[in-house]
Amino acid sequence: MSYKVEISGLDTSGLPKITAAESQELLLKIKNGDEAAREKFILSNMRLVLSIVRRFSTGKACCDDVFQAGCVGLIKAINNFNVSLGLCFSTYAVPLIIGEIKRFLRGGNSLRISRSIRDTAYRVLKAREQIEAEDREATNCEIAAKLGIDEKDVVYALDAISDPVSLFDPVFSKAGDTLLVMDQLGDDKNTEEKWAECVALTSALETLDDREKTILRLRYYEGRTQTEISECVGLSQAQISRLEKNALSSVKKLMS
Repeated sequence: MSYKVEISGLDTSGLPKITAAESQELLLKIKNGDEAAREKFILSNMRLVLSIVRRFSTGKACCDDVFQAGCVGLIKAINNFNVSLGLCFSTYAVPLIIGEIKRFLRGGNSLRISRSIRDTAYRVLKAREQIEAEDREATNCEIAAKLGIDEKDVVYALDAISDPVSLFDPVFSKAGDTLLVMDQLGDDKNTEEKWAECVALTSALETLDDREKTILRLRYYEGRTQTEISECVGLSQAQISRLEKNALSSVKKLMS
C-alpha cells in the first residue's frame, strides 16, 4: 500500500521507485550529463529524504523547510558520488542528508520565514505591482482590500521579507563625511537632559560623607527600609530618618 504524504507541495505517493540496478544505471547517465536521468533519480530518492526527516523532532521548525534542507543534502550527495567506488548510493547519501538537516536545525535562531507568510508576501507584491501599473501609489490599505486580508497582515508580510539593516550601514556619504543609520536614530530614554541630570546627581552624591552615601545607597538602590538600615549601620531609625532627609536636601540643593 502506498500512503499519501504531501510535503513542500509534493505528493510522495506518486514518486517513482527504482531498483538497485536502475539506480546504478541512472547514476552513470548522470555522470555523463543526462539531466532527465538526474531529475528522475532525485525524485526517486525523495522517499529516502522523507524517511530521514521523520527521525527528527523538528519542534518549531517548519517540516517543509526541514525536508528541503534534506533535499539539499541529497543533491550534494548526487553531485559528489563516485560510481567507481562500488558503494550503495544511500549509504553515501544518508550522512550528507542528516548533516544538512542538522545544520538547518542548529541555525534555528536565525530569521526564518514560514511558507504561508512568503505566499502572502508574494500576493502582496503582485497586488502592489498591479496597482502601481495604473501610475498611482499603492497603499497598504488598498492592497489589503484588493486581497481581502487585514492591513496588518500586509505590513507583517512585507516586513518579514525585508532584508535586515545594520546600524552601521551608510545612508549618505560625501567628501569623506559618512552618515550612518544609527546617526538618524533618536533615543527618548537617554536624552542630553537626562544625561546631564545623571552627571549632576553623581557630582552631588560625591559631596556627601560616607555614612550619608551608605544610607542613600541602601535606601534607594537596594530598597531597604529605615529600620533595616538602622540595623546595618548601628543607628536608631530616627537618626537614619534625619540623616536621610539632610542628605536628600543637600543633593537637591546642589542639583538645582
